[in-house]
Amino acid sequence: MRSLLYAALAAMFIVGEVGAALPYDDAINPQVALGQARMQAKQQNKQVLVIFGANWCEDCRDLDKAMHGSSAALIDERFIVVKVDVGNFNRNLDLAKQFGNPIRAGIPAAVLLTPDGQLLYSTKAGERANARRMGETGIYDFFSRTLAAHMSQ
Repeated sequence: MRSLLYAALAAMFIVGEVGAALPYDDAINPQVALGQARMQAKQQNKQVLVIFGANWCEDCRDLDKAMHGSSAALIDERFIVVKVDVGNFNRNLDLAKQFGNPIRAGIPAAVLLTPDGQLLYSTKAGERANARRMGETGIYDFFSRTLAAHMSQ
């Protein structure tokens, strides 16, 4: 009986740890988070990077992992990041539409904004929807080349 209890407690602990590690929090109000990010970006002379995704999406989780891996220093230097949970394409769709509906062709999707809210870049054709196959190098290249090129406009 004790071993069953210990197994149940261990399973609850593991599930709790996995749940805590998921990158998209549906309890966060993305409009508020975006407003705070824009203020931070203005203070720190950075751009705002909005990533639309969902926890069920393996590509979204892989992109998030890369953002905290080899791309972390680059992202921290240039961007304030806001992650927006789209659920099963039933959450925060109004925010996606505000930026040209970058999730139309898949997630994860990215939007780059100035601190004043001007749209600099938005994925249109599901460019990040294959993050698993891009690997960390491809994701780093996206952040360093694609987004950096749009920052100078």
